[in-house]
Amino acid sequence: MSFGLIHGLLTVLLMILFGGIVWWAFSSRQKKRFDEAANLPFADEDDQPAPKKRSQKGDKQ
Repeated sequence: MSFGLIHGLLTVLLMILFGGIVWWAFSSRQKKRFDEAANLPFADEDDQPAPKKRSQKGDKQ
């Protein structure tokens, strides 16, 4: 097998892999999951307690 044949087969394999990833990402089964992930920054943070404030005097805790 020559280097050119191996290089060509690797290129075709990577193109098929890329096509599979694009197909997976845009499939309708993934839409709900991706929509939920896209809205995570806007989720309510009421479930988490407020962080405690540290004193400004330089006291060690």
